[in-house]
Amino acid sequence: MIHNLLIFIVGLVAFEHIYFMILEMFYWDKPKGLKAFGLKLEEAKVSKTLAKNQGLYNGFLAAGLIWAIINKNNFNEIALFFLTCVTIAGIFGSYTTGKIKLFLVQSVPAIIGIILILI
Repeated sequence: MIHNLLIFIVGLVAFEHIYFMILEMFYWDKPKGLKAFGLKLEEAKVSKTLAKNQGLYNGFLAAGLIWAIINKNNFNEIALFFLTCVTIAGIFGSYTTGKIKLFLVQSVPAIIGIILILI
């Protein structure tokens, strides 16, 4: 039961990061991206290259979490590593942007996953 919940949480966090990747790499300066990140078009145009790099890193986090789900032998170790990375990224992002929502959306599901692994 807990293992199925953990797989769901890890999949959810992976899905979130695929979504973040798509927003940052392809929609950063489009209406959907501007709204999601609270940017003005001018700001988005200036930071577009940086956002694409950030999106790529979110894609790597998602890939690691998907790898954990596929790799049944080392699931806990791989998932724990990538969930910790996601948690730290969410804490840092929330701190540097001053947006608590970032912590809630990104770090809280990862922290739940970490707790489920550790119990």
